[in-house]
Amino acid sequence: MARLRDITPRGLYARSLLMVVAPVVLILALMTWYYYDSHLAEVNRKLAQSIARDAALIQSYCDTRPDTPITRERLEGDLDMVFTCDHVEPESGAPHLTHSFAYGETLKEELATRLGVPVDVSIDPASMLHFRFPSGSDTVEILIERKRALTVNSHFFIVWVIASSLLMLALAVAFLNQQVRSILRLSEAARAFGRGREVPDFRPSGATEVRDAARALLDMKSRLTAFAEQRTAMLAGVSHDLRTPLTRLKLSLAMMDQTEELAAAQSDLDDMAMMLDEYLTFARGEEGDDPLPLDLARLVRDAAAGFGEHVAVTGPGTIDVTGRPLALKRAVNNLISNAVKYATEVRVTLVDGPHAAEVHVDDNGPGIPPARREEAFRPFSRLDEARTQNASGTGLGLTLARDTARAHGGDLRLSDSALGGLRASLRLPH
Repeated sequence: MARLRDITPRGLYARSLLMVVAPVVLILALMTWYYYDSHLAEVNRKLAQSIARDAALIQSYCDTRPDTPITRERLEGDLDMVFTCDHVEPESGAPHLTHSFAYGETLKEELATRLGVPVDVSIDPASMLHFRFPSGSDTVEILIERKRALTVNSHFFIVWVIASSLLMLALAVAFLNQQVRSILRLSEAARAFGRGREVPDFRPSGATEVRDAARALLDMKSRLTAFAEQRTAMLAGVSHDLRTPLTRLKLSLAMMDQTEELAAAQSDLDDMAMMLDEYLTFARGEEGDDPLPLDLARLVRDAAAGFGEHVAVTGPGTIDVTGRPLALKRAVNNLISNAVKYATEVRVTLVDGPHAAEVHVDDNGPGIPPARREEAFRPFSRLDEARTQNASGTGLGLTLARDTARAHGGDLRLSDSALGGLRASLRLPH
């Protein structure tokens, strides 16, 4: 059974418009039904009864047949009717009479009830009503204007109701557009801020509640920006302070005679320098990388090429997205590097969906237990129990990749791979 929420619109604008249009249409339908089915029918019945009373006087006149032309002329003048007591069927060429028209049956019933004889009711092209009924051996014919017996201007009421309803709807739609536009701008601004983009022309507007939400969003953005800048400055300072002694140690080791222990020390220094670079990258986030239209398929293939031919890439040849090229390439590199580090077989699959593009990185490594997959995204996390113990790294690869995906409005998820290991799925909206 279909539920109400399944058939109603999901958007705020559509729902608001439905709340305005539905009552107006319902009231218009009820008013029209009442007007035509009750009020208008009753008015036409009263008019028919009045015409029937006048026709009864003419019937009485034709039954007595007084030979007084003055009385006939006076009767036609008082009743505003033209009649003849001995109607003769016209010859060919007479105007065509229509016997079926609105409320014609009502008029016929009232005349027949009042006169006590069957009455033929018709209308000619000039909107003149013809009443014919027997009187002795003759036929009486009465001619009156249609507007005397029937309400002919009822359509003006409907036109007026529809016109006023359309005007109300136009005003309501204009008001809704103004209110919903501010909410949509707030939503777009929040989405842009979440993806690291600036919206320079965004200003709080709309209703008081929407303005308050917009101001809260701007305040939150300012606080987050200040926090990120402080984090970047702190880690950059730490990185700079540590780079100087590392550089001195590298120079000192380079001037010494090469030994096995010295090579190990140099390797440790290289790892420390790499860690400092990753820490600084993590702190800076997406700074200095502007969103651009790019070919995600080409970016992924270029990244995979750096790991050798054993990393296979399948999928469409072109996938158009908008994003930060450097950040996305770093995220893909981290995913492939993570897979290569712990597996012997790595496969990258590209999917170009209707709403989002996806990059799946599968491996045949030991994987990560489902209960600990969310833990893998924590900064500096090392799941040595699930992966090999002697692998080098900072524990920021998955963290940086997920941050990049979410900054683009997507996400990064871990699942079981068909190869037997781990699948990392990077999703980016179009």
